[in-house]
Amino acid sequence: MRKRKSKFSLVTSLLFAAIIGGALYVYSSTMFERDVPRISMQNNGYWNLKNPLEVLIEDTSGLKSYKIILKNGNDETTLEHEQFLVFKESAKAKIEVPRSVYNMKEKEISILVEATDTSKWNFLSGNSTVTEYKLKIDKRKPKLNIVAHSYKIKKGGAALVIFNAADENLKDIYIQTNFGKKFKAQPFYKDGYYISLLAWPVNQRNFKATIIVNDFADNESKNYIPLYLKNNKYKLSNIELSEKFLNGKIAELAAEFAETQGVTDKIEQFKIINEDIRAKNENLIHDITSKVSDSMISDFKIKEMYPLKNAAIVAHFGDHRYYSYKGKQVSEAYHLGLDMASNAMAKIIPQNSGEVIYADYNGLYGNMPIISHGLGLYTLYGHCSSLNVNSGDSVKGGSHLANTGKSGYAMGDHLHFGVVIQGVEVRPAEWMDTTWMKLNISNVIKSAKEIIDRG
Repeated sequence: MRKRKSKFSLVTSLLFAAIIGGALYVYSSTMFERDVPRISMQNNGYWNLKNPLEVLIEDTSGLKSYKIILKNGNDETTLEHEQFLVFKESAKAKIEVPRSVYNMKEKEISILVEATDTSKWNFLSGNSTVTEYKLKIDKRKPKLNIVAHSYKIKKGGAALVIFNAADENLKDIYIQTNFGKKFKAQPFYKDGYYISLLAWPVNQRNFKATIIVNDFADNESKNYIPLYLKNNKYKLSNIELSEKFLNGKIAELAAEFAETQGVTDKIEQFKIINEDIRAKNENLIHDITSKVSDSMISDFKIKEMYPLKNAAIVAHFGDHRYYSYKGKQVSEAYHLGLDMASNAMAKIIPQNSGEVIYADYNGLYGNMPIISHGLGLYTLYGHCSSLNVNSGDSVKGGSHLANTGKSGYAMGDHLHFGVVIQGVEVRPAEWMDTTWMKLNISNVIKSAKEIIDRG
């Protein structure tokens, strides 16, 4: 009798242990994982029904099946349904709508994504999940019309455009150029209207600008700005580097910059200064001057620019300089400002008011204040001996900004005067010409206002 009880107890214990072991195996085995498939779809809540939506479905145990359903009102349309015969950790699906559904009138729809994995959980039926995405339907392109623009643009010069853009789901407005630069437009005069200065870089052979407006549903409108292009020839200078220059100014600058520490070769010093340090200094300028306000402006009035009284022009904008040493070309650079000289340490007096956004030392440019005049227009004053302003100051036209000097990469006392539009250097000569400013700026604004008021 005791042997029977002992045998029964052993069998019970073994059975209980087997049940516990089986339960632990089921609980810990990847075959019985309990995580539902992960579903993701990149969207911003809008859809134009034209551009496919991408759905990603993932599961570590493998996918058994998925289904994508479009729900509009009381109607449901299966857009995609797939069952997998082999193990698959993930699946990507492109959601496209059939023509019969494209013409639906609903403004909102839902996308239902159902997925089931190959897990043995849930009595071998696997883990299932359903994710719903609610989307607003917008199939209409944004409104876009050019109101007024400058007649022409010169290589190295500027132009102005004013246009109307509107959409109930407006996302982005910018002006795309053929050389990769995007110009930002600022709200102008009345709701739905925008204004922007444009710039043709001196080192670009051609110029094309297209206004692009898109909405959150990825509908897009484009309008090419029909500017007459006029090539402008700039000086080519072949400069032979002298020993005096290399042992003097270049050696002086090489001792100053971290990039030339430990470099003993004179030509290598010059190349680093003329190329690497110049690029670094210009990148700072471009970054500072690329900003445009989002605030609406009703007008843009600017006076002719001539910051140095009784000055002589000693170097022109756009001069393409090739540097040689012992007859061999070693480097090149563009001169992106207008060099003006009068008396030593002469007063620099801008004619236009603005905000000082930078007033510090900038490598080859030396002591350099930059003034923002609005609409993405900036003026720059290089090689100053002293500054009378600090960053953040507001300055009035006619005030004493700084004094000329020879700080930075300057051989003699002068002012390097630069005009920059949204990070692109342009010809200062245009902004010194009242006739040019009237034809290309003030008359365009006046004409646009008259058209807008009539509309």
